[in-house]
Amino acid sequence: MEKEYIFDAVRKQWVVLTPEEWVRQNFLQYLIQVKCYPASLIAIEKEIQLGELKKRFDIVVYDASTLPWMIIECKEMNVPLDAAVLNQVLRYNQVLKVPFLVITNGSNTVAYSTKNNELIELLVLPEF
Repeated sequence: MEKEYIFDAVRKQWVVLTPEEWVRQNFLQYLIQVKCYPASLIAIEKEIQLGELKKRFDIVVYDASTLPWMIIECKEMNVPLDAAVLNQVLRYNQVLKVPFLVITNGSNTVAYSTKNNELIELLVLPEF
């Protein structure tokens, strides 16, 4: 079976179009075109050290000072946004310590602010 590819404008390369990649690419375009987040401050699938484990986050948006500002975890459409997905992004945040967390499966998106070690669900994504 031949693989399909999609051009990732942020990474500036062709990537295999998996169901999760489809969600990631659509969400990236939403961030850049609709929310006006600067593409130059977005990182995709970078490795972080989580204790003894090496993990890759889906999307991190940096603020104007290039400090991590938002972590976005993408799942394919048939994956429910349950406690396991939220816990995954919370684990990444132990390292990155961002003020905003987002989980999405393309159909549903849930965003949180992380103030004083509390998760507060947001109705809309924050403005950049």
